[in-house]
Amino acid sequence: MNIRPTLICLLAVISFSFTAAAAEKSKIKVAEDGFPTGHETPEGAACDLARAFITHDVSAFNRTCVRLYAGTGPKDYAAFLRSTAESMKAEAARKEPSPSAPKSIGKTFAARHLSSDGPASYGYASFGFQDIMFVDVGVFLHGGGHYLNRTLVIKDRDGKWYAHPLPSAGSGLLSKGLDEESPSQKDFSEVYDMQK
Repeated sequence: MNIRPTLICLLAVISFSFTAAAAEKSKIKVAEDGFPTGHETPEGAACDLARAFITHDVSAFNRTCVRLYAGTGPKDYAAFLRSTAESMKAEAARKEPSPSAPKSIGKTFAARHLSSDGPASYGYASFGFQDIMFVDVGVFLHGGGHYLNRTLVIKDRDGKWYAHPLPSAGSGLLSKGLDEESPSQKDFSEVYDMQK
């Protein structure tokens, strides 16, 4: 009995099963604007950070940002969070928005890992972070322009994703190589099924 044809058929079935499973997209929660939201995905955290600036919502900003973590930069990071909150309040009090202020989200790319494993390893060993990625989010500005913001996102020890608005805080080891990464190409909708 020749077992070779049987083995080839079995391998083909297994290969097809893996391909079908890989093609299945994860679900992602989107907000009214059609872009990701929530702590369940890195894209959700990055978009919620952008929305906090768009709406000048200090509470949303604080909920979206990664906690003050130990290490060499908590003092600088805490000062940055306070000054940013004050800037958001000042922007909200203006009669006309600043031309450089974000108006709406226009594009969100799929999250990517940094090319180097160093930041994720450092975050895990030093602070208990589960993962570190980045998300490129494009926003339209009140002055008519647009801006692409590269946001470092961290999966904390609670299993939720948070944005890090000052990734250079402390030693900068969490974001080493972030600005040197190539431009993102894949839209978030290519990797997720959207649900409201």
